[in-house]
Amino acid sequence: MLSFMKTGEIIREFVAKDGRKVILRTLKWEDLDDLLDLINSLVEEGANILKTEKVSKEEEIEWLSSVLARMKRGEIFCVAAEVEGHLVANSEVMKGTGYSRHVGFIGIAIKKGFRGIGIGTEMMKALEEHARKIGLKVLTLAVFANNQHAINLYKKMGFVETGRVPKRFFKDGTYIDEIIMTKMLE
Repeated sequence: MLSFMKTGEIIREFVAKDGRKVILRTLKWEDLDDLLDLINSLVEEGANILKTEKVSKEEEIEWLSSVLARMKRGEIFCVAAEVEGHLVANSEVMKGTGYSRHVGFIGIAIKKGFRGIGIGTEMMKALEEHARKIGLKVLTLAVFANNQHAINLYKKMGFVETGRVPKRFFKDGTYIDEIIMTKMLE
């Protein structure tokens, strides 16, 4: 079952714990510069993400074009958070294929200065609502074992650790495990 929301469609609005108004919505082409700023700020910060090199505008154009096309086909659903006219977080649930088409794979990235104020929780709720609507039965995600803040959020949302890849990442001279977390939707 495909469920397509238009680009830039508002999912919901809420007030973050710091008092700022947050708009959760689907991605749109006009987010390009903010998305480029988001990913490069995370790389610069040394955040626990897979990217270690800054992204060029051309690379981001290619990525966003691909994501918007995949959104239109119902293969991926993105929830972005906008604060004061700028995108400050992005997340997605990617639908599995073949024998795993009942599984959704989640990713989430929140800009420094916007974490711990409820944006992640609201984005996760929106992703789960969409996953249920399109008939997914299992949600899964991967997280750096040293990212306790994210792990706490995922546990609060009902995810449990179901696997671990030892020494999956090597960052700042240290090996870090990858934790696989899962939530059953039925």
